[in-house]
Amino acid sequence: MEGYIEYISSGILSLTNAGADFIIMAANSPHSVYEEIEKYSEVPMINIAEVTVKNAKKRGVKKLLLLGIKYTMQSSFYQNVCKKYGIEIVVPVEKEQDRVNEIIFDELTIGMIKDESKAELLQIIKNYNVEGVILGCTELPLIIKAEDTSLKIFNTLELHVEAALNYAMESEC
Repeated sequence: MEGYIEYISSGILSLTNAGADFIIMAANSPHSVYEEIEKYSEVPMINIAEVTVKNAKKRGVKKLLLLGIKYTMQSSFYQNVCKKYGIEIVVPVEKEQDRVNEIIFDELTIGMIKDESKAELLQIIKNYNVEGVILGCTELPLIIKAEDTSLKIFNTLELHVEAALNYAMESEC
């Protein structure tokens, strides 16, 4: 973990030295060390989990399913943010986590979109009594769309980009 933090911190330092006005880590898993990293940043950072959960709160959601790589589903950063906003979060059972992880790494990251994998992901979603689903991996929107389910879908990639754009426009970087 120490090496992971150092690796991300060096990137943040490079961005700061290059004159960045603010920083986003455009993936979910690095946010597992967001609190440690933010301490070293001299410029503001926008947290993907914070943005996502605030959006869920605004939309009146009280219980969310988190999908992502296994590391993200087993980390506590989304749970911690949800707790702060009074939102319950659940993750799939380990067997389902393994399958979600496989779909992401063995298919989505190489641009492979399979109907049977989409059906599996939608079945996993149906297995849980939730009001919304966090697509906690930036590849998941390639296969899961809002129209695929009656639940509220939280596309972390889209929400993070919107937050960055809003921040840039408000602060006129």
